[in-house]
Amino acid sequence: MKPTHIEHIGIAVSSLEESIKYYEQVLGLSCYAIEEVKDQKVRTAFFRVGDTKIELLESTDPDGPIARFIEKRGPGIHHLAFAVEDVAQSLRNAAGHGVRLVDELPRRGAEGLQIGFLHPGSTFGVLTEFCGSNKPD
Repeated sequence: MKPTHIEHIGIAVSSLEESIKYYEQVLGLSCYAIEEVKDQKVRTAFFRVGDTKIELLESTDPDGPIARFIEKRGPGIHHLAFAVEDVAQSLRNAAGHGVRLVDELPRRGAEGLQIGFLHPGSTFGVLTEFCGSNKPD
């Protein structure tokens, strides 16, 4: 398992509307997609910067993971996502090296990608996501 590139950087925000204005007006980027991922209790907005994407994450539930993250740490970088060929195999490989998993099996994420997270307690404080287009097991 070797990542092919950084797929995106996830940033927790309190308001998509306010945050989108900053990225568009100040940085000159263009939001190309807004999507709700109901099972993750989040709305996302995406921007391209070269081959990498920025994913803004706004909670749709006060008890959702993004709301809890913001309550505990404030808005800011939430996770780093790597593109991999096979999410399931990448998760198994990480577990085989003693890494604690958030997801033991891939699940559907934004943009129809298969995703799986590694626990930040095992990744030097960085919530790490694997992303790929393969189907979940």
